Amino acid sequence: MVRIFDNRIYFVYTLYMKVIINIKTEKEVKENAQRLAKELGLSLSDVLNASLRNFIRTREVYFSHTPRMTEELENLIEKTEKDIALNKNMSPRFNDAKEAIKYLDSL
Repeated sequence: MVRIFDNRIYFVYTLYMKVIINIKTEKEVKENAQRLAKELGLSLSDVLNASLRNFIRTREVYFSHTPRMTEELENLIEKTEKDIALNKNMSPRFNDAKEAIKYLDSL
């Protein structure tokens, strides 16, 4: 009876066991990544696991020296450009902060 219990515990443990991956990175990169992850309420392990899951799901990894806009950002810019062309959702130009505050209070 004890043996079956031990086997069950071992089986559960091996199913949910986590592994450690060692990577080398610059100290500043690690510290900045940890700081940002913490600001977002995540651990660095959470960030790395999400990145690995995304790599598995999409089967791609993207490296670039220049930042790439997301589809969401491209759509937002397109909408903003249309609004500018139609003079829609635009505030007037202000000469000082008092004018801006007066305008905002009038809304």
